[in-house]
Amino acid sequence: MPRLKYYTDSDDEPEIKRITTPSAATISKKPFSHKSSVHAALGGRKVADVLLWRDRNLSGGILAGATLIWFLFDVVEYNLIELLSHISLFAMLFLFIWSWSAQLVDRNPPQIPETIVSEKTFKEVAWAFHSRLAHFVSTLQDIASGKDLRMFLTVIASLWIISVIGSSCNFTTLLYFGFLCVHTLPALYERYQAEVDHLLERGREDLRKFYDKFDSKILNKIPRGPIKNKKFN
Repeated sequence: MPRLKYYTDSDDEPEIKRITTPSAATISKKPFSHKSSVHAALGGRKVADVLLWRDRNLSGGILAGATLIWFLFDVVEYNLIELLSHISLFAMLFLFIWSWSAQLVDRNPPQIPETIVSEKTFKEVAWAFHSRLAHFVSTLQDIASGKDLRMFLTVIASLWIISVIGSSCNFTTLLYFGFLCVHTLPALYERYQAEVDHLLERGREDLRKFYDKFDSKILNKIPRGPIKNKKFN
């Protein structure tokens, strides 16, 4: 008569089964995988920390500064020369009072930090701007060549939507709105990535169906002549 073997919690085989056949709920629970991927996609440096609000004080300060600039230009209706003049005026008065009071108490006068006006910082900013601009121009040229008709039509529709939005508001408001999107959407996407990915997948599927119908009913009915090879003497 064969012996029956009973497994307990200390045996190896049930533990191997639990490891090799995990449940779907166990697979879906990865709290740090989405965050690391979004952070890496943004560069994984200080800029990514600011956009993902890892340092709430710094990100909030940048948002408050941008909001103040938008308020001064759009609501108070400052112009650029007047604003720069007033900022320079108050900065010089502040430095004058600070320097004068430092002499009274035998302290060193204020020194402008080297990082603000350093040549290295300006070179890094110029190089980053040049690389992004070159990549944008190269991508725009590749799309305009017509290799991917779907992407070409998507870009045309997006530019038309941007032109409609730009005609209804001024440049400062449009720039501030773009800054709000860049400064808040990455953090919101990191927090609700599963839901956003689901909605984007549905939207992409609907857009693909719409393009297939548009291609079959309109684009394919456009007459195209035969391509003839020209012979040159």
